[in-house]
Amino acid sequence: MRSRIKGALSRAKYAAVGAAVGAAVGGLVSRNAASTGGALGGLAGATLADVRSNPDGVFAEFRSDGDDANDADDAAATIELADE
Repeated sequence: MRSRIKGALSRAKYAAVGAAVGAAVGGLVSRNAASTGGALGGLAGATLADVRSNPDGVFAEFRSDGDDANDADDAAATIELADE
């Protein structure tokens, strides 16, 4: 239950920041643009929060799964060669 509340609050925070930024940018044009910008910014912020919170999201294939262990082995091999 606690993780669901944290997730909802995270989405709400991103949506609020997105709405504020969208409204500020739209407010430079007109009142109607401020309203539309706020709505679109809120939608974009909530979508961004949802994508970031999902480990199997859009960018899952770009994340390294176990390459850190291979990088450590490569670094150790380099150090061994340097010591010889």
